[in-house]
Amino acid sequence: MPLPPLTEPRPLGWPRIAGFFIQLTTPMNSFLTFRRALRCLGLLVMLFPLTAWAQTAGTITGTLLDAANNQPLPFTTVVLLQARDSSQVATGTQTAENGTFTLEPVQPGSYLLRTSAVGYGTLRRAVTITAATPTVRLGTLRLASTTTKLGEVTVTGERAAVVDNLDKKVINVDKDLNSAGGTAVDVLQNVPSVAVDQNGQATLRGADVAIYLDGKPAPSNFRLEQLPASRIENVEVITNPSARYPAAGAGGVINITLKKQQKDGWNGQAAGILGTREKYNLSLSANRKLGKLNFFGSYDANDNHYRGESDLRQAATVEGLTTRTDQNGRSLRHQQYHGGRFGIDYDLTKDQKITVSADLSQSRGSSRENLNTILTRGTDAPLALRNLGYSNEKQHQSVYSVDYRRTWAEHKGRELTANVSLVDVGVDVQVGQRVLDGPASYPRQERRQLYGVGINVLQGQADYVHPLGEKGRLDVGLRNESWWSDGTTDYLLQAGENEAFVRLDNQSFAYRYQQHVQAGYATAQQEFGKWSLQGGLRAEHTTLDGRVLPNTGQFTQRYLNLFPTATLVRTLPGDQRLQLSYSRRLNRPNFMQVLALPIYNDQRNYRIGNPVLRPEFINSVELGHQATWKQTSLTTTLFWRQTTDAIQAIRAIDTAATRLSGQPDFITRTSYQNFGQTNNYGLEMSLNQPLAKWWKITASGSVYRNEVTSFLGDGRNRSTVTGTARLMNSFTPTKQLDVQLTANYRAPQLTAQGRLAAFHGIDVALRQRLFEDRAALTLRVSDIFNTRRNYTQLYSDGLESNFRTKYETRVGYLGFTWFFGNSKPSKKIDQGPQGGGGGFGG
Repeated sequence: MPLPPLTEPRPLGWPRIAGFFIQLTTPMNSFLTFRRALRCLGLLVMLFPLTAWAQTAGTITGTLLDAANNQPLPFTTVVLLQARDSSQVATGTQTAENGTFTLEPVQPGSYLLRTSAVGYGTLRRAVTITAATPTVRLGTLRLASTTTKLGEVTVTGERAAVVDNLDKKVINVDKDLNSAGGTAVDVLQNVPSVAVDQNGQATLRGADVAIYLDGKPAPSNFRLEQLPASRIENVEVITNPSARYPAAGAGGVINITLKKQQKDGWNGQAAGILGTREKYNLSLSANRKLGKLNFFGSYDANDNHYRGESDLRQAATVEGLTTRTDQNGRSLRHQQYHGGRFGIDYDLTKDQKITVSADLSQSRGSSRENLNTILTRGTDAPLALRNLGYSNEKQHQSVYSVDYRRTWAEHKGRELTANVSLVDVGVDVQVGQRVLDGPASYPRQERRQLYGVGINVLQGQADYVHPLGEKGRLDVGLRNESWWSDGTTDYLLQAGENEAFVRLDNQSFAYRYQQHVQAGYATAQQEFGKWSLQGGLRAEHTTLDGRVLPNTGQFTQRYLNLFPTATLVRTLPGDQRLQLSYSRRLNRPNFMQVLALPIYNDQRNYRIGNPVLRPEFINSVELGHQATWKQTSLTTTLFWRQTTDAIQAIRAIDTAATRLSGQPDFITRTSYQNFGQTNNYGLEMSLNQPLAKWWKITASGSVYRNEVTSFLGDGRNRSTVTGTARLMNSFTPTKQLDVQLTANYRAPQLTAQGRLAAFHGIDVALRQRLFEDRAALTLRVSDIFNTRRNYTQLYSDGLESNFRTKYETRVGYLGFTWFFGNSKPSKKIDQGPQGGGGGFGG
C-alpha cells in the first residue's frame, strides 16, 4: 500500500499571532477581516505579558555522544540546576534518538547543567543566560565511562545487567552471570514478566511475543533453546512498540542483538564452559579493524545431554466406557549445535556504511524416552505396556544480510537505513514409538512419522528519519516479507518386530504454504517543553496461501489492517518521567496452526491446523512512571490489554480415530480456534536499590488479571489473579569477584482448558577476574534446590488430563574466558541506577 506523499512542514518563521495565522482576504470580506483583526489585536494585548516573558527567557541546546565511538546517546537525562543551590532543578529534558537536546524557556541567570546516563560518568557544565546572550549552543558533549586510578587498580563504570526503562527492558548478557553456559531461554528467564514454557515459547505478561534477531523478525521455526547465550550481546523487551515495528506479537517485541565488535586492531574473546553430566560449550569471537574496513566473526558450539522425568494421569469417556491412562517415563535428550557468523563493515564515506554478513548454523537433536503405561477400560483387567518413544532432528539455517546506513553531517539526525536479508532453512525430523513389552494380544508395532520441511524467507526494509527542527522528527518506512515453505510427512508402520516399514498413504501428506506481508508506516515526534508526543500509523497487507496434498485442505486469506500507535511523555521535577502509550497489534497464526496437516507427538496424540483460523487483534494501553534518586530507581507500570478473536489450542478425543485404531485406549486431537474477547490488566514494578557499596538488589514483579475465553464458545470466560516475581542480589565482596543470587517465581496461570501450576527456582553464579583482567573464571549453579518442574491440568468434554514433567534444571557450570586485544571482562556489576532513558518504544 503506497504511503501518502509527505508534505513539507510550515516554516517556523511564518507570521503568527499567539498561534493564529493571518491571511489576506478579498475586499468582499473586508468587514469580516477588520473584525478578525480586532480580535487578534485584543488577544495580542492580553498575551503581551506572556510574550514579553518568553522574549527575555533563553534557550540551551547541545548534543550528547559516546566518547568512544561518537555514537548518539538517546533518551539521556539532562537537568539544569540553580548555580546558587544545586538541589533546585530549574528544568530538565531527555535527549532525542540522535542525542540532541533543548532546554527552554530558561530565565537569565547562572546554572549548572548535569547529564546522567547508565554506564557513563556524570558531566557538569556551567551555563549563564543573559539578555544579551539568551541562546547558548553547547555543541557536542562527549560522555565516557568513569575511570579512577588507585595505584595499579583501575575501576571502570559498567552497564547494569538489567536496564529497566518505561518502554523497554534491556538485558546486557555479559553482566548477567546466571546465563553462563545456557541458551536464550536462560537469558529470558531472568527478564521481569517474561516466562518461557517447557516448549521454549516465550510470553510477556501472559501474551505471546514476536522474536527479533538484530532488529529483524526471526524465522517462524526459530527456537530459543538453539541460540547459545554466548552469542548474545543484549536483549531488548519492548512492551508497546511504535508503528516502526511490525504489528505481530500480542505482548510486544523481544529483540535479540548478536555480538559484533568494531574496536580498532585485533580484539576478541574465547571461552569454554563445562557442565555437569555431559555438557560442553565453546565460543570464540573476534574482530579486526583496518581503516575503513572492519572484519568480524564468531563461532559457537555445544554438545549437551539432559535427563528428564514425566508423569501422565488421564481419564476419558468413550462410547459410554471410562478409559484411564497412567503413564510414567524417563527421558534423555542430546543436543548438538555448531554456528558461525561472519561479516564485513565498510565505510563508503564518513556518512555512509555498508555491512555484509552471513550467519550459518547446524543443529542435531535426539531424545529417547522409556514409558511404562497402564491402560484400564471399563471393568476390564488393566493392560500393562512398556514403550520406547524417540525423536531425531537435523536442521541447517543460513541467513545472508546486507545493511546500508546513510547520515548527513550537515543535517544532524537525518538518517536513511536499508536492509535486505535471505533466510534458508531445512529441517528433517523423525518421531516414533515402539512397543517393547505387553500382553500377547497387544501388537508389537512400531509407528514412525518422518517430516521434511524447507523454508525460505526474503525480507527487505527501508527507513528514513527526517528532523523537524531541533525538537521534532518524522520517520517513514516500507517493508516486505515473503515466506515460502514446502514439506512432506510420511507415516510408517511396522506391523511386526522383524517386518519392514509400510507407508500408510491415507496418513501421509505433502504441503505448500506461502505468506506475504507488505507494510508501510509513518510516525511523527515533537517536544513541547516538558511534554513529548509521538503518533504513528502502520498499514499491513497480508496474503496467505496453503494447500495440503492430496487435496485434503486448501485455503487463501487476504486482509488489510491499520495499526495506530501513540505515546505521551511528561518530564517531572527530580529526575521523574510519566509516560502514557497505546498500540494496536495482531497475532497471526503460524503455518502449522492453519495447515490441515496431522502431526503426531506419539501414537495416541496428534495436532492439526485449522485453515479458517483468523488472527487475533490486541489493543494495549500502558501508563508508566519512573523516578531516580541518586543510585536508586523505581519504575511502575499499569497496563491493560484487550484481545479479540483470541486463538486457543483445544484438545479433545478423536472418537473416529479411536474406533479405527482397535486398541483399548483412545486418541486425542489438538486443534486451534478463535474464541471471543478477553481483557487483562495489571501492575508491574521494578526497584533497583544499593544496600551497601558491595551489595545491590534488583527486585521486580507483576500482578495481573489472567482471563481466558471459554472453549465452549458460550462467552463465560474464566479469570484469576496471577503474577511474577524476581529478586537479583549482586555482590562485589572483592574488587575482582562478582556474585549474583537470583530467585524467580511465576504464579499459577489459566489456560483455555485448564491451568498451569506455579514455577519457581533459585540460581547462583560468581565470576573471578584473573591475570590483570585478561581472563575470567565463572562458576554457576542453576536451580540449586531443584524445584523447577511443570505441572499442567486440562479439562474438556469427557477428558481430564494431568501432566507432570521434570527436566534436568539443576546443573553446575564452570567456564574460563580469555580476552585479547582491547576486549576486557566486565569490571564490576554496576552499582548505579538501572533506570533512565525510555523513548517511544523504537
